[in-house]
Amino acid sequence: MKPKVTMIAWNQNDNYVVTAVNNHLLKVWNSCTGQLLHDLVGHADEVFVLETHPFDSRIMLSAGHDGNIFIWDITKGTKTKHYFNMIEGQGHGAVFDCKFSPDGQHFACTDSHGHLLIFGFGCSRPYEKIPDQMFFHTDYRPLIRDSNNYVLDEQTQQAPHLMPPPFLVDVDGNPHPTKYQRLVPGRENCADEHLIPQLGYVATSDGEVVEQVIGQQTVDQDEQGLEPSILDGMIRQLQLQQDQRTGADQELASTGPHNGEGTPRRG
Repeated sequence: MKPKVTMIAWNQNDNYVVTAVNNHLLKVWNSCTGQLLHDLVGHADEVFVLETHPFDSRIMLSAGHDGNIFIWDITKGTKTKHYFNMIEGQGHGAVFDCKFSPDGQHFACTDSHGHLLIFGFGCSRPYEKIPDQMFFHTDYRPLIRDSNNYVLDEQTQQAPHLMPPPFLVDVDGNPHPTKYQRLVPGRENCADEHLIPQLGYVATSDGEVVEQVIGQQTVDQDEQGLEPSILDGMIRQLQLQQDQRTGADQELASTGPHNGEGTPRRG
C-alpha cells in the first residue's frame, strides 16, 4: 500500500508537525529540520481528526473511524489518555470531528451515529437535562427546485431559510416538550401556544405511515384570540415580497416591444 497523508496539524507553538497516514500511524516531525521524531501507534483505522491543545504545546488529540480518541504527549511520543466510542448494540461509532474548549478543560466530538460526545472535568448532571435524541423536524425533509433552479422545501414550497424556526423532535419524529422548543433560536420568547407543533401523517420511504411534525401550529389561532408569532409574520411578509418581485420580473420578461397601436406583443 502506498502511504497517503489524511490529515496534518501543527502544535500550539509550531515546533512540531503531526501527520496522520492511511496506514493508521501518526508521525511527529520537527517542523524546522523535518526530522521524524515519533511514530504514534494506537489507531486501527484512518484518522481524519487532529486537534492541538489551545495553550499546552505538548498535547495533541487524534480521533478516527475506528472509534478511538487519543490524547498524546507529542514531545515524548506517548499516550496520555484513551477513549473508545462504543455504542451499545451497534459496535463503535466513527468519530468525525473534535474541538477543544477555549480553556482546554473540555473537548467535544461528533460521531457517525449523530451523537455529541463531551469530555472533561466535573460531573454530567447539567447535561442530563437535555433529551438523548434531538433533531430538527426538517432535517430529513425532501427539497425540490423551482423553475429558476432555486431550492424549496417540498412540503411548504418555501425557501428553507425563510421557513419558521424548526421544532425539536426525537429520532421517531415525536416533538419534545415546550421547554425544549425554546432552545431553538427564534423561539426563545414564544408563548406556549406557539411551541406546539402541528402533527400529521407522513409516508416514509418504505411505505409506512407515521405521525410526525409537519409544521407550525396555526389552527384556530384567530378564533382563540391568540397573538400570532411575530417571527412567523415577518417570514410570511418576506415570502410575499419575494413572490411579488418574482411575478413582476416574469411579467417584464414576457412583455415584448409595443407596436404602433400601443398593444404589447408577446415575445
